Amino acid sequence: MRIEKRSIGFFLLASLFLFGFGLPQNIEKKVVRELKKTFEDVEFSMEPIAISEELNASLPSKINSDNFFKLSTKNSLLGYAFVDQAPSKTAQFDYLVVFDGNLKLIHSKVLVYREEYGGEIGSKRWLKQFLGKTGNDRVDHEDNIDGIAGATISVRSMTTAIDHLLQTIGILQENKAL
Repeated sequence: MRIEKRSIGFFLLASLFLFGFGLPQNIEKKVVRELKKTFEDVEFSMEPIAISEELNASLPSKINSDNFFKLSTKNSLLGYAFVDQAPSKTAQFDYLVVFDGNLKLIHSKVLVYREEYGGEIGSKRWLKQFLGKTGNDRVDHEDNIDGIAGATISVRSMTTAIDHLLQTIGILQENKAL
């Protein structure tokens, strides 16, 4: 009985250490590294954002305690970070989108791409098309986002994911949830 209690305690402690914010450890490390670069190594805290179930049901991008975070220093709001997955041809890729305190998109990054083709969507040059977008903006791979030869599925997927996120930000702002 005593051994079982130790095992359970060790498992709970290990789970907390391994999963931190609810993100897989390899993703969490990449997210923190990108946020430090984005905010120039300012010390910050990540606080999960809670949204009511009713409001969340109406959002194009679902929010949970593992994917949307408020970033702040001791004295001020730095911004927000959203981490999610989007489909590629046969797998999914992990991505990060960072907003400033006014909810303007200031950084995006493909964290892990798991296919042979289409990884070009992770290039800074392509991703900078999204910079400056807000909840009032729409992005579309046919209208205002350039495609990439050989990465059509991933371009569509990333563009749709960011468009849904922008729509979600707009709805959250309208409902004064942020």
